[in-house]
Amino acid sequence: MEAIRPVPRTLLRDRAYEAIRDAIVAGEIEPGAVVRDAELAERLGLSRAPVREAFSRLVDEGLLESKPQSYTRVTPLVASDVRDAAAVVGAMHELVTRIAVPRLGAADIEAMRAANQRFAAAVGTGDVDGALRADDALHDVLVRVSGNRAAAATVARYTPLIRRLERQRFGEGGSCRSAGLHERLIEACAAGDVAEAVRVTEEIWRGLEELAD
Repeated sequence: MEAIRPVPRTLLRDRAYEAIRDAIVAGEIEPGAVVRDAELAERLGLSRAPVREAFSRLVDEGLLESKPQSYTRVTPLVASDVRDAAAVVGAMHELVTRIAVPRLGAADIEAMRAANQRFAAAVGTGDVDGALRADDALHDVLVRVSGNRAAAATVARYTPLIRRLERQRFGEGGSCRSAGLHERLIEACAAGDVAEAVRVTEEIWRGLEELAD
């Protein structure tokens, strides 16, 4: 029994944060819905303290809004907020692409190709969640290889705002042309063409800014 130790408080907070964030992004908790720490704590099998900490982080990241002693609720989808987030996240992806391309190995390129295959298959079957997971996996290769922790943190903070709108648009039958753009990005990365990889990355994220319109 010596190997069993209490779960660190930070892990409980992170568990609560990830579960609530994912439910908001997936639309399981709809825009405008009031959230209560006691109710979510019970559903997650946690105490109220880590849920409250998760609420604070989600307010800071723009997925929740709170009025002290009154309510905490899911923020509405606001086009200008999504455009702003997409501009920031896009700039970070251009930065990490510029850094990462010269460092990519064969295994990294293969990981990107495999992710794009999963992405295309998910889009073809209407699997929105699968498509977004595969999209994240593809771009995360470049974020990871770049080694830029500040860029990674910024991407992680603002991407959920964008994903919430993407999921809604795709769920409404919106089209997606990113598989072809991904292929162009992968080919540029495989060729070590930094300038082309950055151009394609900019095109991908400009498209997401336009999605907000």
